This record gives sequence, structure tokens and C-alpha cells, in this order.
Amino acid sequence: MSRIGRKPIVIPTGVDVKIDGSTITVKGPKGTLSNTFHPDMIIGIENGELTVARPSEDKMHKSLHGLTRTLIANMVEGVVNEFKKELEVNGVGYRAAKQGKDLVMNLGYSHQVIVPEIDGITIDVPAPNKIVIHGPDKQKVGQFAAEVREKRPPEPYKGKGIKYVDEHIIRKEGKAGKAKK
Repeated sequence: MSRIGRKPIVIPTGVDVKIDGSTITVKGPKGTLSNTFHPDMIIGIENGELTVARPSEDKMHKSLHGLTRTLIANMVEGVVNEFKKELEVNGVGYRAAKQGKDLVMNLGYSHQVIVPEIDGITIDVPAPNKIVIHGPDKQKVGQFAAEVREKRPPEPYKGKGIKYVDEHIIRKEGKAGKAKK
């Protein structure tokens, strides 16, 4: 049995879960998420807990068991406490600002980089060098943060660019550090 798959998911107060066949809708204080899972997975609610079971010991069912449980747990977690990713903008003259629903960044290009906010995602810019992306859907938050980081990934020589707050950039020495013969 999958160790993760067999753990029940506790449904917190204020969260409403509806199961319609293989589609699950989770409604909470931070939003509503809906997802369709593999029809073979057995999803049920009993005593305020969601359980996921698998019909057989097939390799496919084994792999879907833990995945389904984790995706549902992330949905429940997201509608209660939003997921967030923090990005840091490093470099002389590099900065970010919020104009309406758009994220406007100066990243050393000859033009400003403008990224519009998408549905289900909220962008905050508490400081000119800090961007906070949050929302109830973990996958959307991570994907959007990766797309923002992609606009100017950090480079290894000076560390300039957009990086995650907890990311460590491995630095290189450059031409001066080269050994002479």
C-alpha cells in the first residue's frame, strides 16, 4: 500500500468538498478549485476525511494512488492557505513595479518587460526588488513564477537576474580567475 496514498485528508472547517464521479470541487475561503482525476481511483468522504483507494495492485494504479491523494491535499491546502512563491530581482537598475494588474519590470533590456496577471494568481510587489506571487492553485503559482523568472534568469558571474528567494546561485570566477601557464 502507498504510504502517502493511504493517509486520509482532513477537511478543515469552512471547506466544502463535492465529489461528482471523478471530478472533485473544493470550495474554501481563498477560492474554489476543481479537478478531474483518473476514473479508476476510489475517492470517498467519511467522518470529515477524504480517502483515496485503488482498485487493484496494477503498476498504473499504484502510481496514481499517491499522486491523486497529493493533488487533492494540495487543493484543500490551497483554498485554506494560499501557496506563494517569492522572487528577488538582483542587478543595478533592475526593478519591478505593479501597474494595475500588470507586473512591469526593468531588467536591463532596451524596453520594459510587462507580464499581465492571470486568473487565480495575485502579484504583489512589496519592494522594487521583490515579487510575491500567490494563489490557491499550487501548479499555477509555480508555473507563473517560473515564467516570470524566465524573463531574466540569474547569470553565474555577477548573479544579476530574477531568482527565487531560497535559490542559491553558483558563482563562476570569470576571465581573471583563469590559471596562467
